[in-house]
Amino acid sequence: MIGLGNPGARYDATRHNVGWWLVDLLKRRWSATPFQEEDLWLRSRAELSEVGEVWLIKPLTYMNRSGIAVRALLEYAPLDLEHDVLIVVDDVALEPGRPRFRARGSAGSHNGLQSIEDVLGTREYARLRIGVGAAPAGVELADWVLSEFDDPEDEDAVLEVLPRLSEAVELWAREGVEAAMNRYNAPLSDDE
Repeated sequence: MIGLGNPGARYDATRHNVGWWLVDLLKRRWSATPFQEEDLWLRSRAELSEVGEVWLIKPLTYMNRSGIAVRALLEYAPLDLEHDVLIVVDDVALEPGRPRFRARGSAGSHNGLQSIEDVLGTREYARLRIGVGAAPAGVELADWVLSEFDDPEDEDAVLEVLPRLSEAVELWAREGVEAAMNRYNAPLSDDE
């Protein structure tokens, strides 16, 4: 599982780093190894029953260059992009805390996903988007995602869904993205 985010303490609590928040929770939940810096990422390893060894990855290339780290990881290890990799990202098109699994799809306005698509030349990989809410009128998207939550209810909505999403990632690892989509995607309203 690869959580996209930005390295450095100044980004830890930002909306763009919610993928790292889930990686950190899984590391604790699975009693995984300490993170080790390897090439362009941090890696932690865990043993998951019925699955075997699972890697928790945090790219160190910054969000807009995530594709470089993902490509290097795929060159480093014999991973099948469509079946062995789940990319976890923030999503401004979803209300705070709302998850959405997809087996494939467009990057939308997400620069990290766009970087992966540009570098790998494909949209055929699983992703889990975690809603962080839309930028208010007059606020640039980059400023929004690189800022901390200013509404405690929005931050709480994200934090409260993370334990449920850790279960969802376990299901993805055991049964694949379709099973995770069927169980954890909230039904869409008519206006979505």
